Amino acid sequence: MGFGQGLSGLNAAAQTLDVIGNNIANSGTAGFKGATTKFADIYATSRVGLGVQTTAITQRFTVGNVETTGNQYDIAIDGSTGFFRLTDPSGEVIYSRNGQFHKDKDHYIVNAQGQQLTGYPAGAVGADPVPLRVPVGNVAPEATTSINAVLNLNAQVTAIDPATTPFDPEQPTSFHTAVPTTVFDSLGNSHQLTQYFVKRPPAAGATTSTWEVHVYLDNTEMTGSPANLQFTDAGLLQPLNTSLALGPDVPANDAPTEPLEIEIDFTGSTQFGSPFTQNIVPDGYASGEFASVSFAEDGTIMASYTNGQTEDIGTVVLANFNNVQGLQPVGGNGWTQSPTSGPAILGAPGTNGMSRIMGQAIEQSNVDLSAELVNLIIAQRTYQANAQTISTQDQILQTLMQMR
Repeated sequence: MGFGQGLSGLNAAAQTLDVIGNNIANSGTAGFKGATTKFADIYATSRVGLGVQTTAITQRFTVGNVETTGNQYDIAIDGSTGFFRLTDPSGEVIYSRNGQFHKDKDHYIVNAQGQQLTGYPAGAVGADPVPLRVPVGNVAPEATTSINAVLNLNAQVTAIDPATTPFDPEQPTSFHTAVPTTVFDSLGNSHQLTQYFVKRPPAAGATTSTWEVHVYLDNTEMTGSPANLQFTDAGLLQPLNTSLALGPDVPANDAPTEPLEIEIDFTGSTQFGSPFTQNIVPDGYASGEFASVSFAEDGTIMASYTNGQTEDIGTVVLANFNNVQGLQPVGGNGWTQSPTSGPAILGAPGTNGMSRIMGQAIEQSNVDLSAELVNLIIAQRTYQANAQTISTQDQILQTLMQMR
Protein backbone atom coordinates (compact mmCIF):
# COMPACT_ATOMS: atom_id res chain seq x y z
CA MET A 1 0.00 0.00 0.00
CA GLY A 2 2.88 2.36 0.70
CA PHE A 3 4.07 2.15 -2.87
CA GLY A 4 0.65 3.26 -4.11
CA GLN A 5 0.53 6.18 -1.72
CA GLY A 6 3.98 7.37 -2.75
CA LEU A 7 3.18 6.90 -6.43
CA SER A 8 0.00 8.96 -6.13
CA GLY A 9 2.01 11.64 -4.35
CA LEU A 10 4.59 11.66 -7.13
CA ASN A 11 1.85 12.03 -9.75
CA ALA A 12 0.22 14.87 -7.80
CA ALA A 13 3.52 16.66 -7.30
CA ALA A 14 4.35 16.21 -10.99
CA GLN A 15 1.02 17.76 -12.00
CA THR A 16 1.65 20.64 -9.61
CA LEU A 17 5.06 21.19 -11.20
CA ASP A 18 3.43 21.16 -14.65
CA VAL A 19 0.87 23.78 -13.61
CA ILE A 20 3.47 25.98 -11.92
CA GLY A 21 5.77 25.65 -14.93
CA ASN A 22 2.94 26.69 -17.23
CA ASN A 23 2.18 29.68 -15.00
CA ILE A 24 5.82 30.77 -15.03
CA ALA A 25 6.08 30.27 -18.80
CA ASN A 26 3.06 32.54 -19.33
CA SER A 27 3.97 35.22 -16.79
CA GLY A 28 4.49 37.61 -19.71
CA THR A 29 1.44 36.52 -21.72
CA ALA A 30 -1.18 39.28 -21.97
CA GLY A 31 -4.53 38.29 -20.52
CA PHE A 32 -3.23 34.95 -19.15
CA LYS A 33 -4.87 33.62 -16.00
CA GLY A 34 -2.75 31.53 -13.65
CA ALA A 35 -3.94 28.09 -12.59
CA THR A 36 -3.95 26.19 -9.30
CA THR A 37 -3.98 22.42 -8.73
CA LYS A 38 -6.51 21.09 -6.20
CA PHE A 39 -6.17 17.72 -4.48
CA ALA A 40 -8.18 15.39 -2.27
CA ASP A 41 -7.22 12.37 -0.20
CA ILE A 42 -8.30 8.82 -1.14
CA TYR A 43 -9.95 6.48 1.34
CA ALA A 44 -11.46 3.02 0.86
CA THR A 45 -12.41 0.68 3.71
CA SER A 46 -9.02 1.18 5.32
CA ARG A 47 -8.41 3.55 8.20
CA VAL A 48 -5.22 4.62 6.48
CA GLY A 49 -5.53 6.78 3.39
CA LEU A 50 -4.64 5.37 0.02
CA GLY A 51 -2.89 8.50 -1.24
CA VAL A 52 -3.90 11.64 -3.09
CA GLN A 53 -5.89 12.42 -6.21
CA THR A 54 -6.10 15.51 -8.39
CA THR A 55 -9.65 16.85 -8.23
CA ALA A 56 -9.34 19.94 -10.42
CA ILE A 57 -7.04 22.42 -12.06
CA THR A 58 -8.73 25.79 -11.61
CA GLN A 59 -7.80 29.13 -13.08
CA ARG A 60 -7.54 32.31 -11.07
CA PHE A 61 -9.66 34.93 -12.82
CA THR A 62 -8.24 37.84 -10.87
CA VAL A 63 -7.30 41.03 -12.72
CA GLY A 64 -3.77 41.49 -14.02
CA ASN A 65 -2.00 44.83 -14.15
CA VAL A 66 -3.26 47.16 -16.89
CA GLU A 67 -0.44 48.77 -18.88
CA THR A 68 -0.60 51.47 -21.52
CA THR A 69 0.76 50.44 -24.93
CA GLY A 70 -0.07 53.35 -27.26
CA ASN A 71 -1.39 50.94 -29.91
CA GLN A 72 -4.74 52.36 -31.04
CA TYR A 73 -6.29 48.89 -31.38
CA ASP A 74 -5.27 47.53 -27.95
CA ILE A 75 -8.04 47.22 -25.35
CA ALA A 76 -7.93 46.27 -21.66
CA ILE A 77 -10.90 45.16 -19.58
CA ASP A 78 -10.60 47.39 -16.52
CA GLY A 79 -12.12 45.01 -13.97
CA SER A 80 -12.75 41.37 -13.19
CA THR A 81 -16.06 40.97 -15.03
CA GLY A 82 -16.17 40.28 -18.74
CA PHE A 83 -14.43 38.60 -21.66
CA PHE A 84 -13.91 39.75 -25.22
CA ARG A 85 -16.16 37.86 -27.60
CA LEU A 86 -14.27 36.62 -30.67
CA THR A 87 -15.15 34.49 -33.69
CA ASP A 88 -12.62 32.35 -35.56
CA PRO A 89 -12.72 31.66 -39.33
CA SER A 90 -14.88 28.56 -38.76
CA GLY A 91 -17.47 30.60 -36.89
CA GLU A 92 -16.68 29.21 -33.43
CA VAL A 93 -17.07 31.74 -30.61
CA ILE A 94 -14.02 32.21 -28.40
CA TYR A 95 -13.80 34.26 -25.19
CA SER A 96 -10.58 35.96 -24.13
CA ARG A 97 -9.09 38.58 -21.81
CA ASN A 98 -6.20 39.30 -24.19
CA GLY A 99 -6.88 42.69 -25.76
CA GLN A 100 -3.96 42.78 -28.22
CA PHE A 101 -5.70 43.57 -31.51
CA HIS A 102 -4.83 44.95 -34.92
CA LYS A 103 -6.51 45.61 -38.28
CA ASP A 104 -6.30 42.85 -40.88
CA LYS A 105 -6.23 43.20 -44.68
CA ASP A 106 -10.04 43.27 -44.79
CA HIS A 107 -10.16 46.02 -42.13
CA TYR A 108 -11.57 43.75 -39.40
CA ILE A 109 -10.27 44.08 -35.83
CA VAL A 110 -8.53 40.79 -35.08
CA ASN A 111 -6.05 39.21 -32.65
CA ALA A 112 -2.82 37.37 -33.44
CA GLN A 113 -4.78 34.16 -34.14
CA GLY A 114 -6.95 35.92 -36.73
CA GLN A 115 -10.03 35.78 -34.52
CA GLN A 116 -12.36 38.72 -35.10
CA LEU A 117 -13.49 40.99 -32.27
CA THR A 118 -17.29 41.24 -32.17
CA GLY A 119 -19.58 44.00 -31.00
CA TYR A 120 -22.86 45.75 -31.53
CA PRO A 121 -23.45 47.70 -34.76
CA ALA A 122 -23.48 51.49 -34.43
CA GLY A 123 -26.66 52.65 -32.73
CA ALA A 124 -27.85 49.09 -32.10
CA VAL A 125 -26.62 48.12 -28.62
CA GLY A 126 -28.34 44.87 -27.67
CA ALA A 127 -28.58 43.54 -31.23
CA ASP A 128 -26.83 40.37 -32.35
CA PRO A 129 -23.04 40.87 -32.17
CA VAL A 130 -21.17 41.14 -35.47
CA PRO A 131 -17.44 41.26 -36.35
CA LEU A 132 -16.19 44.82 -35.92
CA ARG A 133 -14.69 46.54 -38.93
CA VAL A 134 -13.03 49.93 -39.29
CA PRO A 135 -14.10 52.22 -42.16
CA VAL A 136 -12.77 51.61 -45.66
CA GLY A 137 -13.88 54.67 -47.67
CA ASN A 138 -14.04 58.38 -47.03
CA VAL A 139 -16.64 60.04 -44.84
CA ALA A 140 -19.20 61.91 -46.95
CA PRO A 141 -18.97 65.71 -47.06
CA GLU A 142 -21.63 68.02 -45.70
CA ALA A 143 -22.60 71.29 -47.36
CA THR A 144 -22.52 74.51 -45.34
CA THR A 145 -26.02 75.69 -44.48
CA SER A 146 -25.46 78.08 -41.58
CA ILE A 147 -22.86 80.40 -40.14
CA ASN A 148 -22.90 81.65 -36.56
CA ALA A 149 -21.33 85.13 -36.59
CA VAL A 150 -20.87 87.02 -33.34
CA LEU A 151 -19.21 90.37 -34.05
CA ASN A 152 -18.39 93.67 -32.50
CA LEU A 153 -18.48 96.45 -35.09
CA ASN A 154 -16.43 99.45 -34.04
CA ALA A 155 -18.80 102.37 -33.32
CA GLN A 156 -15.94 104.86 -33.59
CA VAL A 157 -15.26 104.41 -37.31
CA THR A 158 -16.43 107.09 -39.72
CA ALA A 159 -19.49 106.25 -41.79
CA ILE A 160 -19.05 105.97 -45.58
CA ASP A 161 -21.57 107.83 -47.76
CA PRO A 162 -22.63 105.60 -50.68
CA ALA A 163 -23.34 108.68 -52.77
CA THR A 164 -19.68 109.64 -52.81
CA THR A 165 -18.08 106.21 -52.29
CA PRO A 166 -20.25 103.38 -53.61
CA PHE A 167 -19.40 99.88 -52.41
CA ASP A 168 -16.82 98.03 -54.48
CA PRO A 169 -15.09 94.91 -53.12
CA GLU A 170 -12.02 95.89 -55.15
CA GLN A 171 -11.81 99.27 -53.36
CA PRO A 172 -10.77 98.92 -49.67
CA THR A 173 -11.87 102.53 -49.02
CA SER A 174 -15.48 101.58 -49.80
CA PHE A 175 -15.88 99.29 -46.77
CA HIS A 176 -14.57 99.05 -43.23
CA THR A 177 -13.99 95.34 -42.67
CA ALA A 178 -13.88 92.17 -44.79
CA VAL A 179 -14.25 88.73 -43.15
CA PRO A 180 -13.41 85.65 -45.30
CA THR A 181 -14.86 82.26 -44.33
CA THR A 182 -14.34 78.84 -45.93
CA VAL A 183 -17.60 77.04 -46.80
CA PHE A 184 -18.27 73.72 -48.53
CA ASP A 185 -20.69 72.58 -51.22
CA SER A 186 -22.49 69.22 -51.46
CA LEU A 187 -19.41 67.56 -53.02
CA GLY A 188 -17.08 68.82 -50.31
CA ASN A 189 -15.43 71.46 -52.53
CA SER A 190 -14.26 74.48 -50.57
CA HIS A 191 -15.34 78.03 -51.46
CA GLN A 192 -14.56 81.41 -50.01
CA LEU A 193 -17.47 83.37 -48.61
CA THR A 194 -16.54 86.96 -47.75
CA GLN A 195 -18.61 89.37 -45.69
CA TYR A 196 -17.98 93.08 -46.22
CA PHE A 197 -19.21 95.47 -43.51
CA VAL A 198 -19.86 99.13 -44.29
CA LYS A 199 -21.09 101.69 -41.77
CA ARG A 200 -23.61 104.08 -43.33
CA PRO A 201 -24.50 107.64 -42.21
CA PRO A 202 -27.61 107.74 -40.01
CA ALA A 203 -30.79 109.19 -41.41
CA ALA A 204 -32.00 112.50 -40.02
CA GLY A 205 -33.48 111.97 -36.55
CA ALA A 206 -32.57 108.26 -36.55
CA THR A 207 -32.02 106.50 -33.22
CA THR A 208 -30.26 103.53 -34.77
CA SER A 209 -26.95 102.98 -36.50
CA THR A 210 -26.90 101.02 -39.76
CA TRP A 211 -24.21 98.67 -41.10
CA GLU A 212 -24.51 97.34 -44.62
CA VAL A 213 -23.43 93.72 -45.19
CA HIS A 214 -22.37 92.48 -48.62
CA VAL A 215 -21.78 88.75 -48.98
CA TYR A 216 -19.73 87.36 -51.87
CA LEU A 217 -19.20 83.71 -52.79
CA ASP A 218 -16.06 83.22 -54.89
CA ASN A 219 -16.08 86.91 -55.88
CA THR A 220 -19.78 86.87 -56.89
CA GLU A 221 -22.38 88.59 -54.71
CA MET A 222 -24.89 86.10 -53.35
CA THR A 223 -28.64 86.28 -53.71
CA GLY A 224 -30.07 88.13 -50.70
CA SER A 225 -27.08 90.45 -50.40
CA PRO A 226 -26.72 93.23 -49.36
CA ALA A 227 -28.62 93.45 -46.08
CA ASN A 228 -28.66 95.91 -43.20
CA LEU A 229 -27.77 95.41 -39.56
CA GLN A 230 -29.24 98.04 -37.27
CA PHE A 231 -27.96 98.75 -33.77
CA THR A 232 -29.62 100.73 -30.98
CA ASP A 233 -27.91 103.65 -29.29
CA ALA A 234 -26.87 101.12 -26.61
CA GLY A 235 -24.95 99.17 -29.24
CA LEU A 236 -27.31 96.19 -29.35
CA LEU A 237 -28.49 94.53 -32.53
CA GLN A 238 -32.13 95.05 -33.42
CA PRO A 239 -34.07 91.73 -33.11
CA LEU A 240 -35.31 91.92 -36.72
CA ASN A 241 -31.74 91.99 -38.03
CA THR A 242 -30.33 88.88 -36.34
CA SER A 243 -30.14 86.66 -39.46
CA LEU A 244 -29.41 86.92 -43.17
CA ALA A 245 -30.71 84.30 -45.64
CA LEU A 246 -28.59 83.85 -48.77
CA GLY A 247 -28.95 81.83 -51.98
CA PRO A 248 -29.63 79.51 -53.54
CA ASP A 249 -26.44 80.12 -55.46
CA VAL A 250 -24.57 77.57 -57.56
CA PRO A 251 -20.87 77.50 -56.60
CA ALA A 252 -18.34 77.97 -59.36
CA ASN A 253 -16.59 74.65 -60.08
CA ASP A 254 -16.25 72.03 -62.80
CA ALA A 255 -18.61 69.47 -61.20
CA PRO A 256 -22.36 69.91 -60.72
CA THR A 257 -23.30 70.55 -57.08
CA GLU A 258 -26.43 71.45 -55.22
CA PRO A 259 -27.00 75.21 -54.89
CA LEU A 260 -25.74 76.67 -51.63
CA GLU A 261 -28.32 78.15 -49.28
CA ILE A 262 -26.67 79.70 -46.25
CA GLU A 263 -28.15 81.53 -43.29
CA ILE A 264 -25.87 83.82 -41.29
CA ASP A 265 -26.98 84.27 -37.69
CA PHE A 266 -25.70 87.52 -36.13
CA THR A 267 -27.36 86.95 -32.74
CA GLY A 268 -25.21 88.43 -29.98
CA SER A 269 -23.41 90.93 -32.25
CA THR A 270 -22.80 94.42 -30.93
CA GLN A 271 -21.63 97.88 -31.93
CA PHE A 272 -19.44 99.20 -29.14
CA GLY A 273 -16.66 101.78 -29.17
CA SER A 274 -13.93 99.14 -29.23
CA PRO A 275 -11.97 97.46 -32.04
CA PHE A 276 -13.63 95.01 -34.41
CA THR A 277 -13.79 91.40 -33.16
CA GLN A 278 -15.21 88.30 -34.72
CA ASN A 279 -16.21 84.74 -33.89
CA ILE A 280 -17.28 83.05 -37.13
CA VAL A 281 -18.35 79.38 -36.91
CA PRO A 282 -19.68 77.75 -40.12
CA ASP A 283 -21.06 74.22 -40.34
CA GLY A 284 -20.27 71.80 -43.16
CA TYR A 285 -17.05 70.04 -43.99
CA ALA A 286 -15.13 68.42 -46.82
CA SER A 287 -14.79 64.70 -47.36
CA GLY A 288 -12.23 63.07 -45.08
CA GLU A 289 -10.11 59.92 -45.10
CA PHE A 290 -10.07 57.48 -42.19
CA ALA A 291 -7.19 58.37 -39.86
CA SER A 292 -7.49 56.47 -36.58
CA VAL A 293 -9.80 54.66 -34.18
CA SER A 294 -10.36 55.03 -30.44
CA PHE A 295 -12.25 53.07 -27.78
CA ALA A 296 -14.29 54.82 -25.09
CA GLU A 297 -14.69 53.26 -21.65
CA ASP A 298 -18.31 52.37 -22.47
CA GLY A 299 -17.12 50.37 -25.48
CA THR A 300 -18.03 52.94 -28.13
CA ILE A 301 -15.67 52.80 -31.09
CA MET A 302 -15.03 56.19 -32.69
CA ALA A 303 -13.41 56.58 -36.10
CA SER A 304 -11.55 59.84 -36.72
CA TYR A 305 -11.11 61.37 -40.17
CA THR A 306 -8.65 63.80 -41.67
CA ASN A 307 -11.32 66.51 -41.87
CA GLY A 308 -11.73 66.54 -38.09
CA GLN A 309 -14.99 64.59 -38.06
CA THR A 310 -15.69 61.50 -35.96
CA GLU A 311 -18.09 58.63 -36.50
CA ASP A 312 -19.53 55.98 -34.19
CA ILE A 313 -18.79 52.64 -35.89
CA GLY A 314 -19.96 50.24 -33.19
CA THR A 315 -19.66 49.11 -29.57
CA VAL A 316 -17.44 46.39 -28.14
CA VAL A 317 -19.48 43.61 -26.55
CA LEU A 318 -18.33 41.78 -23.40
CA ALA A 319 -19.45 38.38 -22.16
CA ASN A 320 -19.72 36.92 -18.67
CA PHE A 321 -20.71 33.54 -17.25
CA ASN A 322 -22.42 32.30 -14.11
CA ASN A 323 -19.54 29.87 -13.58
CA VAL A 324 -16.30 31.08 -15.15
CA GLN A 325 -14.49 28.04 -13.73
CA GLY A 326 -16.60 25.96 -16.08
CA LEU A 327 -15.06 27.58 -19.16
CA GLN A 328 -13.05 25.23 -21.38
CA PRO A 329 -9.49 26.43 -22.17
CA VAL A 330 -8.68 26.09 -25.89
CA GLY A 331 -5.25 27.74 -26.01
CA GLY A 332 -4.28 31.04 -27.57
CA ASN A 333 -5.52 32.87 -24.44
CA GLY A 334 -9.04 31.70 -25.21
CA TRP A 335 -11.90 29.76 -23.66
CA THR A 336 -15.15 28.36 -24.95
CA GLN A 337 -18.36 27.98 -23.03
CA SER A 338 -19.36 24.57 -21.72
CA PRO A 339 -22.42 23.06 -20.04
CA THR A 340 -20.87 23.78 -16.63
CA SER A 341 -20.08 27.41 -17.43
CA GLY A 342 -23.60 28.22 -18.56
CA PRO A 343 -24.48 30.38 -21.56
CA ALA A 344 -22.74 33.69 -22.21
CA ILE A 345 -24.33 36.81 -20.74
CA LEU A 346 -23.65 39.71 -23.11
CA GLY A 347 -23.54 43.44 -22.53
CA ALA A 348 -21.74 46.66 -23.38
CA PRO A 349 -18.89 47.68 -21.06
CA GLY A 350 -20.23 49.35 -17.93
CA THR A 351 -23.69 47.80 -18.32
CA ASN A 352 -25.28 44.49 -17.28
CA GLY A 353 -22.60 44.05 -14.60
CA MET A 354 -19.71 44.29 -17.10
CA SER A 355 -16.46 46.09 -16.34
CA ARG A 356 -15.48 49.13 -18.37
CA ILE A 357 -12.67 49.02 -20.90
CA MET A 358 -9.56 51.12 -21.50
CA GLY A 359 -8.22 51.94 -24.94
CA GLN A 360 -4.55 51.79 -25.93
CA ALA A 361 -3.83 49.43 -23.03
CA ILE A 362 -3.66 45.70 -22.31
CA GLU A 363 -4.17 43.55 -19.24
CA GLN A 364 -1.02 41.69 -18.30
CA SER A 365 -0.83 38.16 -16.91
CA ASN A 366 -2.06 37.83 -13.31
CA VAL A 367 0.79 35.42 -12.46
CA ASP A 368 2.76 36.46 -9.36
CA LEU A 369 6.21 35.25 -10.35
CA SER A 370 7.61 35.45 -6.82
CA ALA A 371 4.78 33.32 -5.42
CA GLU A 372 5.16 30.80 -8.24
CA LEU A 373 8.88 30.36 -7.53
CA VAL A 374 8.12 29.69 -3.87
CA ASN A 375 5.42 27.19 -4.88
CA LEU A 376 7.94 25.58 -7.21
CA ILE A 377 10.30 24.92 -4.28
CA ILE A 378 7.44 23.47 -2.22
CA ALA A 379 6.33 21.19 -5.07
CA GLN A 380 9.91 20.02 -5.55
CA ARG A 381 10.21 19.16 -1.86
CA THR A 382 6.88 17.34 -2.02
CA TYR A 383 8.08 15.31 -4.98
CA GLN A 384 11.33 14.43 -3.19
CA ALA A 385 9.45 13.45 -0.02
CA ASN A 386 7.10 11.11 -1.92
CA ALA A 387 10.07 9.59 -3.72
CA GLN A 388 11.64 9.03 -0.30
CA THR A 389 8.57 7.14 0.96
CA ILE A 390 8.83 4.76 -2.01
CA SER A 391 12.54 4.29 -1.32
CA THR A 392 11.83 3.57 2.34
CA GLN A 393 9.11 1.06 1.49
CA ASP A 394 11.54 -0.65 -0.86
CA GLN A 395 14.15 -0.93 1.90
CA ILE A 396 11.58 -2.39 4.29
CA LEU A 397 10.49 -4.92 1.67
CA GLN A 398 14.10 -5.95 1.06
CA THR A 399 14.62 -6.44 4.80
CA LEU A 400 11.55 -8.70 4.99
CA MET A 401 12.75 -10.73 2.02
CA GLN A 402 16.11 -11.29 3.64
CA MET A 403 14.69 -12.60 6.95
CA ARG A 404 15.03 -16.38 7.53
